[in-house]
Amino acid sequence: MTRNWLAWTGILGALGVAMGAFGAHALALWLPLQSMKIFETAVKFHLFHTLALLGVAILMEVAPAQARGLRLTAWLLLAGIVLFSGGLYGTALSDVNAFRWIVPLGGLAWIGAWAVLAYTFWGVAPAGGQRDSR
Repeated sequence: MTRNWLAWTGILGALGVAMGAFGAHALALWLPLQSMKIFETAVKFHLFHTLALLGVAILMEVAPAQARGLRLTAWLLLAGIVLFSGGLYGTALSDVNAFRWIVPLGGLAWIGAWAVLAYTFWGVAPAGGQRDSR
C-alpha cells in the first residue's frame, strides 16, 4: 500500500511542477492577472499537499500500527488536491462557475486530513516507552 502512495506522490509532484511551468510559460501570456493568481494558488497548494502526502506515505512505513489513520489522511490529502487545486485550475482556465463550488470541499478535505493525522498520533506511546503527556 505504501508503494502505491509513493507512486501517487511522484505523479502528483510531476503534475504540480508541470502545471506550474505551464502557468509561468504559456498562461502568463494570455490569462488575466486575477486568473493567473488563482492558478498560482492552485499550484502552490497542490505542491504543498503533495509533500504532505509524501510525509504520510513515509510514516506508513515508520508507524505501521497507525496505518488506518494514515490511509485516511492520505485519501483526504488526495481528495483535497483534486477538489481544491483542481477546482482552482478549472476556475482560472474557464468561465464555468461550478468549479468554484468544489474548491471549499477540497479545503475541508485538507482540514480533515490534518485533523485525522493529529488524532492518529495523539497520545501514541513511542516505541518501547510511556505515553508523552506533555
